[in-house]
Amino acid sequence: MLRERGFVALDADEDGFCRWFDRADGEAVTDPPYPVPAGWLDRYGWETVREWVEALATDSRSRVAFMCGSAENEADILDLFDAVVCLAIDGETLRHRLATRTTNPFGRHPEELAAALRWNPLTRTIYERHGATIIDASRPLAEVVDSVIAAVQER
Repeated sequence: MLRERGFVALDADEDGFCRWFDRADGEAVTDPPYPVPAGWLDRYGWETVREWVEALATDSRSRVAFMCGSAENEADILDLFDAVVCLAIDGETLRHRLATRTTNPFGRHPEELAAALRWNPLTRTIYERHGATIIDASRPLAEVVDSVIAAVQER
């Protein structure tokens, strides 16, 4: 919906800003098979590559650009943004949205859903520590988008 309103909006997952990595050695790994095998998410994580986001920040200095997504190391890249917004939702809303979305299958498999539900409450805390604007994203999409745009325009 941000794109529909004329903004540059990038998906950290789909637009190539993130990758899977091995938590044991930090090395990048290929995408897991779907659904992920039992225990795979215990060893491997999803990270945003700082250098790729730095390039986005440099290219976006003269315009508002949104990068949307979540990864384990997101706190490590927040300093690259002029404004940071956290879309906070409760566990039931997250469960419903993962089960019904059509853009990405992650979260439909029980192990993936469990990982997402474990990560969800931590996200808000991370963002609050970094001074992010917290937005209740359980509201209707148009209201959430209005709030995101307002938060960015206030800065």
